[in-house]
Amino acid sequence: MAQHTTVTIPERTWVQLTNASVSSITFQNVSRDTKIYVTGTADTTPPTLGGNPFIIYAESQGELNTTLTDLFPGISATRVWAYNPAEGEGDARVFVSHA
Repeated sequence: MAQHTTVTIPERTWVQLTNASVSSITFQNVSRDTKIYVTGTADTTPPTLGGNPFIIYAESQGELNTTLTDLFPGISATRVWAYNPAEGEGDARVFVSHA
């Protein structure tokens, strides 16, 4: 299902950015002074910190219509997740758009 929204990521929590299986995604970390970790999975099973490698995105960083095979070439990813590592900094926010 297509999505064009902003997703809230509570502290120390993995949240799925995609609401269906996708092949490409646009997203941007729109949080102030909060980095996010982003990873992909092949299904709806949430990743684990330490169990899944991730890419770090600082404030204002993201991807523009990037395929999941380019982001995560080592796996057959269809879902994208974000983690907010900030402790005591509040929620992170991520703009996300995909078909």
